[in-house]
Amino acid sequence: MFESLQALPEDPILGLMAAFRADTASRKIDLGVGVYKDEHGKTPVLAAVRAAEQAVLADQQTKTYVGPAGNEQFNALMTELILGNKHTALTSRRVRAVQAPGGCGALRLGAELLIATGSRPTVHVSDPTWANHVPLLSNAGLKLEPYPYFDARTGTVRFDAMLERLNALPAGDVVLLHGCCHNPTGADLSLDQWRKVADVVLARRLIPYVDIAYQGLGEGIEADAEGARLIAATVPEALVAVSCSKNFGLYRERVGLLMVLTETETQATASASHLRKIARGIYSMPPDHGAAIVARILSDAKLNADWRNELDAMRNRMLKLRHTFAAALSKTCNAEVGNAIDKQRGMFSMLPLKPEAVDTLREQNHIYMTRDGRINIAGISLESIDYLAEAVGSVFGR
Repeated sequence: MFESLQALPEDPILGLMAAFRADTASRKIDLGVGVYKDEHGKTPVLAAVRAAEQAVLADQQTKTYVGPAGNEQFNALMTELILGNKHTALTSRRVRAVQAPGGCGALRLGAELLIATGSRPTVHVSDPTWANHVPLLSNAGLKLEPYPYFDARTGTVRFDAMLERLNALPAGDVVLLHGCCHNPTGADLSLDQWRKVADVVLARRLIPYVDIAYQGLGEGIEADAEGARLIAATVPEALVAVSCSKNFGLYRERVGLLMVLTETETQATASASHLRKIARGIYSMPPDHGAAIVARILSDAKLNADWRNELDAMRNRMLKLRHTFAAALSKTCNAEVGNAIDKQRGMFSMLPLKPEAVDTLREQNHIYMTRDGRINIAGISLESIDYLAEAVGSVFGR
């Protein structure tokens, strides 16, 4: 049976990881993998996470199943973290949430729920978007189409072109929106732009699907959720996929959440029943450990405060790196490139480099990034900025 299978090409990012590990150069920089790193290149366990984990293990009396919907305390607390505890969608009981295996699992659950409606809508994703959006959604059977989003020359959002495209979409289609810290570009919508998008989505009767994977790493916990909150307050129906990998540092624990907003409480209850059935048919039940840690942090005043302080420190470190790197690029490339990097937010930005220039950086300077020029800002160190900026300047414009 399996002799007909041919080896597939390596995933670009996973292949980049392997190449970086195999590189024996004494000076090398990994800007490819999307994880937070400290000044020493390590991805630490947050102190609040470590304390919560110890408390969870001390209190845990069983390892029995948690059920297809997962940890209900986690679901409730994360829903409040995203929407705020007094959001109209919550007070009207039109929101339901299920735990999922990471943000990826949440995105796939949402795709399967769209299929379950029988409508098979087209999903419109930003150009560019996170690479894994495509297989996660299309492998469920959904058709994907791009909408204009990023101007690589200026490093800004092509908002007029984006709005024009959304205004032309048929009712019932789905629009995937990055809640904050756009991956891969770092170019986010302003709150005023979110309002205009929400108005168009409502008028055109589109379904917004918000993917929020970096809450707290852009402008702050509350500010980063404003777009999702505005959408949920404006439209009758929406999906929101959430990841706890980055802001809690729980990458390998696979902690995610899918929220569904419907027009009525009855529809919300029906949707949740379908989500539980879908989850049961794919992976049965989500892993509990990471969700229990998040629930402990969010329900404990001291742990919650400690986590928020650590998250602030992570965000401020990346902002400092971004500002310093932008200033260096203004000298080695040009001011336009530097200004764009400086204004963007989150873990990622895209350097305006051709694939061949990226290859040169890897081969000659041992600097690793994806061939579209996406870089992980957290992969930079203050010590490496001048070297990195000079190397980028040497291939800029080629």
